Amino acid sequence: MDLLLIIDFQNDFINEQTKNSVNELNKLVNSNKYEKIVFTRFINSEDNPCYKMNWKDCMTEEGRKIPIDTKDYPVFDKTTYTAYNQELINYLKENNINNIYIAGFDIDCCVLATAFNLFENNYNTYILKDYVYSCISDEIKMITIDILERCIGKDHVV
Repeated sequence: MDLLLIIDFQNDFINEQTKNSVNELNKLVNSNKYEKIVFTRFINSEDNPCYKMNWKDCMTEEGRKIPIDTKDYPVFDKTTYTAYNQELINYLKENNINNIYIAGFDIDCCVLATAFNLFENNYNTYILKDYVYSCISDEIKMITIDILERCIGKDHVV
């Protein structure tokens, strides 16, 4: 079974650089290409290492909000870069997920960490290069795509 894993698609990640992501990800979710869809939502707090390094986004309900209708798809909250946690592991096992297609934010942080964790735990992991985003620049996105192609395979960046 195939899973579309949309990482941290939240209001605080939408800016001039990523404004097209709302329409693009909405179309992807509604494309009926994937048997299962899961969203993750990053929750920042004063106890979080990201906050301690002076990153203050994803602190409010509005900032954490997913800017499209998630329908009845699961939304897993997380407090670390990776989405690979016990909640996701249980979901993957319970639903016999074979292939995981990753979209979302930020390619150089949470997408990268999650892709590495899934790959290292023997999941067929694919990065949807047209549906992953960097809030900083296209250059960072392209550099990270190069890293992912090297580390998990060019055939896994689609």
